[in-house]
Formats: sequence, C-alpha cells, structure tokens
Amino acid sequence: MEFFRIRKDIPFMEHALIFNAISFITFALAVFFLLTRGLHLSVEFTGGTVMEVAYHQGAELPKVRAAVSALGYPDVQVQNFGTARDVMIRLPAHKGVTSAQQSEQVLGALRAADPQVELRRTEFVGPQVGEELVHGGLTALAMVIVGIVIYLALRFEWKFGVAAVIANLHDVVIILGFFAFFQWEFSLSVLAAVLAVLGYSVNESVVIFDRIREAFRRYRKMSTREVIDHAITSTMSRTIITHASTEAMVLSMFFFGGPSLHYFALALTIGILFGIYSSVFVAAAIAMWLGVRREDLLRPVKKDGADDPHAGATV
Repeated sequence: MEFFRIRKDIPFMEHALIFNAISFITFALAVFFLLTRGLHLSVEFTGGTVMEVAYHQGAELPKVRAAVSALGYPDVQVQNFGTARDVMIRLPAHKGVTSAQQSEQVLGALRAADPQVELRRTEFVGPQVGEELVHGGLTALAMVIVGIVIYLALRFEWKFGVAAVIANLHDVVIILGFFAFFQWEFSLSVLAAVLAVLGYSVNESVVIFDRIREAFRRYRKMSTREVIDHAITSTMSRTIITHASTEAMVLSMFFFGGPSLHYFALALTIGILFGIYSSVFVAAAIAMWLGVRREDLLRPVKKDGADDPHAGATV
C-alpha cells in the first residue's frame, strides 16, 4: 500500500559523506558520554531491595511513589503486579543502610498514609545477581549482532552484512549515549527496548537492500549510486507508513503507560528515529563505500559451456 509515490529519485547518496560525518560525530559524542558519565543502572543491575506490599483497596501508585521518594529514593520503581492492590517497590542500595532498615523505613512511610498496608515480602537483590544480568544482557546483544551478520551475508552479500551491523551498532550506542548524558535509569526493560530496536532497524535495512538488489536486476544502465537512490526513494511511502504507525503506538505507551513504561518507550522512540536515519543514510552509504556492485548480487552464467563474455545474469 502506498499513500504517495515519488516519481523522481531523490539524490540521497550525493550527500552521503555529510550524513556519515554527522553520524560519526553523534556516535563519538555518545561514546564520550558513556565513558565519562556512564549509565545510571537500575536495581536489577546494581543490587538493592525488592518489596511487595498489599493494600485493601486499589493502590494509588503516584502517592506511593511520592512517599518513597521523600525518603531519599528519587529513582524508586513502583508498579502493580497481579492485581491493582498489590504493589512492587524496587529500592536501590544505599551505603550504610541494610535491606531490613530500608524496608522498615518504606513501610513506615506507607503506613503513615494508610495504616492497613501489609508487607507481603522483602528480598535483597545482591550485586552478584546484577553482574549476571549484565553478562546475560551483553551476551544477548552479541548473539543478535552475529545473527544479523550471518543472515544478511547469506541472503545478500557480506558488504551488506557489515554495513547493517555498523548502522545498527550506531543506533544502539546513540540510545545508550542519550541515557548516559541525561542519566536516565537503565533497566532491563530498556535493555529489551534496545534489542527490539536492533531487530526493527535490521528489518528496515533488509527492505532497502532487497530493493537495491531488484534495481540492479531491472536497471542495467544505472550506476551503483543511482540504484541506491532509486531503492531508497521507492521505499519512502512504506517507510513513512510503517514508522508512523509504530511510533504512534510507542508514543501512546510513553504518555499513558505510566512510569513503568516511560523509559522503555523513550528508548524505542530514540531507536525508531535513528533507525530510519541509519538504514537510509548509514547502512546504504557504507555499502556504497565498500564498493557493492551488480556483480556481487547477480551471478554471470554461460550458455551451453560457451565462453561468452556477454552472457546475461540470473534473475
């Protein structure tokens, strides 16, 4: 389905060097903030106290969050689980304060507002668990990257695989750079968003690469730059429809999903916006710089064993 069709190809690759320079500067800034400021890791990674409390009526999460934040926990995670009366509270570890002391302080603050609050469970999540989660997250990220390279190398050509991985890592590092610069809390849900962005971005790259291959087969007199421009232009309508509908859903989570989905939706929003940019101006441009040619995607054939230098190409 197309809402519109652009008749004349847009010369994207004429400005590929400028776009790649912008990407490099943005990427370098993201790496700089990651090295200098680091990520503000959540309880799942750093360790802390997990409390489960129960209310006799539906809990008002904003009031619960405000009561706990007043104790000196501005980044506390408060969310429902099971029913609207059950609340889970995740407290980051504080030096000089034990897990039991933290739970007593929080329970006292909650009971000051509602004496009928019941403590169901309290548990300390140690830093060892955090280290295992970090290792597992990095392992998952590495496996996704390797899978992307293998898939694109087998379906298209190794130059496309390298270009897509560079573009996708560009997206991931920029998301992490935003979280490092603004010191937004990096939790497991944000890590899930980063992995989702990887899959989302590679899907956009595959669509463009597939159009590039089709254009190479159809337009024999076009140069590589013209083929890439035509492929990107022909996918513009599809890109706008797909990303606009996806972003509408993500923004609904951002504005109406509450604090538990806030950073998840924020990471997805950043990833979607930069995913569009990287698929068009990074992945395709890098493939062009790597010297992708028609011969890389179409195998020449010989007729009945004859050595015909003008043989066609398989379609």
